[in-house]
Amino acid sequence: MNKALSILVGVLIGTSAFAQNDPNLGIIPAPVSITRSNGNFILDKTTVLINQSIDGAKSADLLNAFIVTKAGYALREAKVQQPNQKSILLTSVGAEKLPAEGYTITVTPKQFVIKGKGAGLFYAVQSVMQMMPDKVGDKITVPGTTINDYPRFSYRGTMLDVCRHFFPISFIKKYIDQLAYYKINTFHWHLTDDQGWRMEIKKYPKLTTVGSVRNGTIIGHYPGTGNYLTEVRGFYTQEEAKDLVKYAAERHITIIPEIELPGHASAAIAAYPELSCFPDRDTFVSDKTPWAGSKKGKQVQQTWGVFDDIFVPSENTFTFLENVLDEVIAIFPSKYIHIGGDEAPKTYWKESPFCQSLMKEKGLKDEHELQSYFIQTIEKHVNAKGRSIIGWDEILEGGLAPNATVMSWRGEAGGIAAAQQNHDVIMTPGSMGLYIDHKQSNSPDEPVTIGGYAPYQKIYAYNPVPKVLTEDQKKHVKGVQANLWTEYIKTPAKAENHAFPRLLALSEIAWSPVDRKDSVNFSEVRLPVHLSRLDKMGVNFWVPTPIGISDKTLNGGNFTIDLKAPVKGSKIYYSLDSSRPSENAFLYNSPIKVTVPQGEKRVLKTIVVAPSGRRSVVTETLLNNGAADVKK
Repeated sequence: MNKALSILVGVLIGTSAFAQNDPNLGIIPAPVSITRSNGNFILDKTTVLINQSIDGAKSADLLNAFIVTKAGYALREAKVQQPNQKSILLTSVGAEKLPAEGYTITVTPKQFVIKGKGAGLFYAVQSVMQMMPDKVGDKITVPGTTINDYPRFSYRGTMLDVCRHFFPISFIKKYIDQLAYYKINTFHWHLTDDQGWRMEIKKYPKLTTVGSVRNGTIIGHYPGTGNYLTEVRGFYTQEEAKDLVKYAAERHITIIPEIELPGHASAAIAAYPELSCFPDRDTFVSDKTPWAGSKKGKQVQQTWGVFDDIFVPSENTFTFLENVLDEVIAIFPSKYIHIGGDEAPKTYWKESPFCQSLMKEKGLKDEHELQSYFIQTIEKHVNAKGRSIIGWDEILEGGLAPNATVMSWRGEAGGIAAAQQNHDVIMTPGSMGLYIDHKQSNSPDEPVTIGGYAPYQKIYAYNPVPKVLTEDQKKHVKGVQANLWTEYIKTPAKAENHAFPRLLALSEIAWSPVDRKDSVNFSEVRLPVHLSRLDKMGVNFWVPTPIGISDKTLNGGNFTIDLKAPVKGSKIYYSLDSSRPSENAFLYNSPIKVTVPQGEKRVLKTIVVAPSGRRSVVTETLLNNGAADVKK
């Protein structure tokens, strides 16, 4: 087994047994259709594994390695099935008729047939591993089943910001393993911003020797109460990036690099000040180096927010950016190159004689059209390299570049406008829970975040296709993405805490048909098992609060509190004496009956402790029987 495969198998060891009566067989995201049939397939040591798929060798190895961890033995491999022999068959025959990335699984008493090609076959194996129960004795019993499955959206993505805080390649690979398991096929890598330039560009070494280093980071919520005077540094070499691209491709994940422009440029400008458009330059130099040598100088930003630093739209700047993008394009084979385009202040452009002169020369009526000119200039270069640009919804300002795809983050309005102009759209609105740097509960136990409120239930409830669009316009919504910005996320452990379980909810809205979504089945049946898997693997997921707990005041005198554990194997502890619950509090085993005397109140507090010791936030539920001091 190759090294990459062995790492991926290690990710899957924690998959648990699943209740055979679950209509989704424990699979996340829920398949398009599951039809149960009579009989069972009994997997034992006599079962053979047959690969007849043209590109299924790695998937067959992955499945057999998983069976070793699940059953304790490997299946013998064969080329054909003999009479009266049980087999697991991987085949691509007829797969060309399936939708893109689609697959089928057919389980009968004699044969377990997995059909697909490329990504479809890979995803079929992920589903098989999720649906396979634990062994009894030396046998694994799989119910007769037919699964027909394919994705709702071709683009199923998540973004990781490595500029505000740097994350090692080892963590990113672990993260990508999880994305693949849940059929998320796009990793958007945010590589440049005001607080750090993270991608090696050989033609411009100062981008990393200068632009990848900052001298401190604010303390607390924005705007902060001080500064950690601790250096933050780090960048990825081109060889590391190429290796990561290969690693992701083996898991059918495309990496989209993001190089921010024209704003969010402080780190680049700190390295090469001639790219800037400062308003305090005394004399105009030339188009080659406008505003070079600012009196105040620039540095990599240590605080968060939007800064006036912006690239000057000069020949020199476009040459610089084209050279940068050429090196990036050589590393990343993705169709899309993300060019940012968001939060680009126009103050310096307004105060720049060069920019104002350029606007007159080009017939641009305002700075928004100057931004459009900037984006379209970059787009022409990217298109000439056989690629397409994608940008945040601000690229709509002043006129959208002809072939651009819009990533709608400021609500859905930008995505709707782009689709109505027949441009492709990726929906990623923070208002719908897709900014997973936001807090996951309103508990004071939540760590410091940028704010907002985005529980996984909010993501799960989101439909990425706005109803206002016509049927033809809806076809331009190509997918959905969750974004993990890292201003307040300093460590891989905290990144995992923000990502999971929210990425599991994302996977289902990205893959499954709307009519297959079932929030109760997802939250109460499948998710507890998958979180148990993450717990065994050492993923620092956010532990949900007890299923059935209320954060609203409950009025009355007699209460029956009926709870369920949100993680398989976890324990719920509770208190009614105002103390903070822990393992020293009452262990919840059955519904709690609580009587509150007239005119009094009680506070029920709970905490969930997973088998690993990971804990939920503490919940508080007010039980009120007419107490006068309770706020309405």
